[in-house]
Amino acid sequence: MSIIQVEGLTKSFRIAERKAGFFGAVSGLFSRHYRNVEALRDVSFEINAGELVGYIGPNGAGKSTTIKILAGILVPSSGRCEVNGRVPWRQRRDHVASIGVVFGQRTQLWWDLPVIESFDLLRDIYRVSQDRYVATRDELIELLDLRDFLDTPVRQLSLGQRVRCDIAASLLHEPTIVFLDEPTIGLDAVSQLSVRAFIKQIAEERHVTVLLTTHDLDDIEAICDRLIVINDGNLLLDGTIDDLRSRYGDGRYIAVELESFKDVPHEHEDLVVERSDSHILFCIENDVPAFINHVLAEYPVKDLLVTHPPIERVVASMYQTERIAS
Repeated sequence: MSIIQVEGLTKSFRIAERKAGFFGAVSGLFSRHYRNVEALRDVSFEINAGELVGYIGPNGAGKSTTIKILAGILVPSSGRCEVNGRVPWRQRRDHVASIGVVFGQRTQLWWDLPVIESFDLLRDIYRVSQDRYVATRDELIELLDLRDFLDTPVRQLSLGQRVRCDIAASLLHEPTIVFLDEPTIGLDAVSQLSVRAFIKQIAEERHVTVLLTTHDLDDIEAICDRLIVINDGNLLLDGTIDDLRSRYGDGRYIAVELESFKDVPHEHEDLVVERSDSHILFCIENDVPAFINHVLAEYPVKDLLVTHPPIERVVASMYQTERIAS
């Protein structure tokens, strides 16, 4: 059953322009020039209850604009949008009670208050019963390992600690949908792994629907079952990571380690992605077995590994292909 329905969503912004320098500033006082920017152009998709969906695109693609419309923060220029059967910007009070939102670069916690007091304030705001709140709060504290800094003011937390607290705060009222906008931005590797594991666990255990926007495509591969790609306000792809690879990167990476540096061949340069010391990385689109047999027959191979191209390269290839096509 669809829990999020988006149909023909469009959002335009009117942005003031001003010439540089003193005279530009003065002329701007008397005559203003504006231009329209289309952040979203006829975007349509549906998300079912319990799905974990990655929503990706380059900077300025329209990801955060979509999240803000779905959260009820922005009103679209045109189109239809329903979340949990409600129009987000028209039924905001009821809508926000059923969603959680995490913006990786902003916090919903109170900067000078200890973490636990921010949690208590959110309980009052969402009008959660004390018994339900305590049970949910304690579970989240254990799952996200927050106990050591509950009495620490938010401004004194590290980035990783703050993000974990923000995720907990977004789940205190037990929402059915969670929007995560760059939740792992700037985190170290350990914190990233911890956040990814938690998101996956909480979605499976509580049947929470997750819409995740991120530039870290490792997050997408680790968390999401489905991928929606947007660029320049247009929807480019809606499917699985395998769908993405089959359309824009259906090749293989062949990493070859040779016996020594002097054994490194200089043929097939058009297929070489990287070359260092006695290691070569090839990208092969067709007849992979024949190429492997050729390498094994012609060169003193110490080790060989066949993998899919990194998803970052596949996405970059898609952006390039769509840019040329347009």
